[in-house]
Amino acid sequence: MRVLVTGATGFVGRAVLPKLTQAGHQVRILLRPSPASPRLPKGVPVEVGLSDLTDAQGVRAALLGMEAVLHLAGGEGQGSRADLTRSDSEATRTLAAAARETGVRRLIYLSHLGADRASAYPVLQAKAVAEDAIRHGEVPHIIVRAAVIYGSEDRFTTSLAMTLAVSPGIYFLPGNGSVPLQPLWVGDLATALVWALDEEGLIGRTYEIGGPEYLSWKEIVELVMEAARLRRVLAEVRPPVLRAAFRLGEMLLPWPPFTPFWIDYLAASRTAALETLPRAFGLQPSRMERSLDYLRRRNWAGEWLRRQLRRSESNHA
Repeated sequence: MRVLVTGATGFVGRAVLPKLTQAGHQVRILLRPSPASPRLPKGVPVEVGLSDLTDAQGVRAALLGMEAVLHLAGGEGQGSRADLTRSDSEATRTLAAAARETGVRRLIYLSHLGADRASAYPVLQAKAVAEDAIRHGEVPHIIVRAAVIYGSEDRFTTSLAMTLAVSPGIYFLPGNGSVPLQPLWVGDLATALVWALDEEGLIGRTYEIGGPEYLSWKEIVELVMEAARLRRVLAEVRPPVLRAAFRLGEMLLPWPPFTPFWIDYLAASRTAALETLPRAFGLQPSRMERSLDYLRRRNWAGEWLRRQLRRSESNHA
């Protein structure tokens, strides 16, 4: 199958590309024009289309000859500076219209648990608007609302390890750290998305998926501390205070490990039914404690410093 992938240079995209080519699919990635070299997995053969996702003509050109689309792109990684209306809502509307016009036969969209137009949180509002654009776009579609995703080079566990490493003996939890999450290993998500390309029975549905267990934020922090060999005292802090700290980090740090969107995410339970992945996708997801080897034997304080210096250099280039 000929597949166009948006967001291919992102965390999930880099995990999906090798699985697509291993499954025999011909892959084209959509990149925004940029002087920077894209971060792509080595040894993965892909075609490249250049266009901003809001450029209807450019997106149509990239879609010519494609049978399916994996839409992974989103703007939340830019933190408070993100224009979510443009990066998520308008971009997805443009993509859905272009997919219909070019005869795409399947569109798979990666959304978030909790996506809702009535949500108090901008990311979840934007994802819900994008979902509606997919549903009304007249292209056979599958919407996957995923729980928080983790893996090597993520902005979740590795950011947490770096933050713990530079914390002066104490780490602050929002509230009491009891909000339940359902961490999903990126390799399992990538497998599910690739399998969804060939499963006719999934079309027209929205699936909410997560890992095989519910864990509190405090339990996740403890798992990361154990894997990264970092021991810190855990203390509670009111979420508004932590949000202010994250906003300050965005202002002062070239590369802030966390953004205020994290506080939005941790404001409520982000879980799905445990049986969805095994029942709908035939996949038994990995437990978190068995999937954190990438955190071991790393100098996370040094990695935090390298990220700051690298981003600072790129900002002044």
